[in-house]
Amino acid sequence: MTGTADTTGTALPVVLAGARGHGRWHLDNIRRLQDKGIVRLAGICELTPLAPAEIPEGLGAPEQSADFGALLDSTGARIAVVCTPIPTHTDLALTAARKGVHLLLEKPPAPSYAEFRRMADGVAEAGVVCQIGFQSLGSHAVPAIRRLIGDGVIGEVAGVGGAGAWARAEAYYRRAPWAGKRRLNGVDVIDGALTNPLAHAVATALALAGATRAEDVTGIETELAHANAIESDDTSCVRVSTADGRRIVVAATLCAEDPDDPYVVVHGSRGRITYWYKQDRVLLQRAGHGPEEYEYGSTDLLENLVEHLTDGAELLVPPAATESFMRVVEAIRTAPDPVQLPDDAWHLLPGEDRRAVPGIDGLVAAAADTLALFSELGAPWATPTAYPEDPKEVST
Repeated sequence: MTGTADTTGTALPVVLAGARGHGRWHLDNIRRLQDKGIVRLAGICELTPLAPAEIPEGLGAPEQSADFGALLDSTGARIAVVCTPIPTHTDLALTAARKGVHLLLEKPPAPSYAEFRRMADGVAEAGVVCQIGFQSLGSHAVPAIRRLIGDGVIGEVAGVGGAGAWARAEAYYRRAPWAGKRRLNGVDVIDGALTNPLAHAVATALALAGATRAEDVTGIETELAHANAIESDDTSCVRVSTADGRRIVVAATLCAEDPDDPYVVVHGSRGRITYWYKQDRVLLQRAGHGPEEYEYGSTDLLENLVEHLTDGAELLVPPAATESFMRVVEAIRTAPDPVQLPDDAWHLLPGEDRRAVPGIDGLVAAAADTLALFSELGAPWATPTAYPEDPKEVST
């Protein structure tokens, strides 16, 4: 997909939909790029307008409205950044697309594969460009690791593991009506550990395995559980089988005893590559060599979108690059409801107002290390579920 080159040399007007919560990060990032002269914050779409104190200094007084379409029209926006609740992504993206406005759409791009296809196909038909907000895929470490794999540095690749041991206070699930929900008012949300906070681990593992398209996936197994009093999963494991015979296992929890940075590990016949994607740090370990560590830079995805529109730079994360991730989301969506962990499987940390699962940190790491599921590692509460052969890709 290519965009129409902008030859005016002026900053592109941007509208941000969803400026609170994670949207605050986008405000700061737009301010950074505005200082570089490549974008201009023209509007903010929020149900309740931001107070002046909520807008970072230097961004002025952008137009505000709860009507996204009208705001795109009145500001003449060239780009919309959509950082709103998951179920709203597709409709907002299509509103922008119909008006010829290019998109940076936060992850996960949609709560179901059907909604993802509706968004991606609609965007393509409108002829606009859409970047999906998997910032880890903007890291220069990803192509560097792919080159190491291609050069056979760690031998034949058997699979890729991912591990995310994070912690979230119980207040995290009270931050919004959709938080921790699988569905809300009959609409898919799928706000689980693997589909939202640790979605980067899944998407990055799939990318390093070279399995980003829907047809690259031949099977998906899920094990979903929760310690918190929520509908969705906070302790999860997924195994993806690929068309080239590789296995991808990503394990995640938001109930870690000792939270640490998530990582992805590529398993080869003669070594391994570990990638801490929030740090852009890579550790190469191979037979006959000492460990080698590298740090990489990263390309901001909004900046890359602007460069794609103005200079024809390659778009880093088009919707097609997230098809397999969305197949994982669909497998989680159609799986049985997550298992409630028994009371003796977790305990409350009062000082941190959160629930922790004893031993889960080691279990998550072991899954990534052995490409085994929780149940195969002896977790008594784990219930395996296989993705149906012919899923009905209909959003409820």
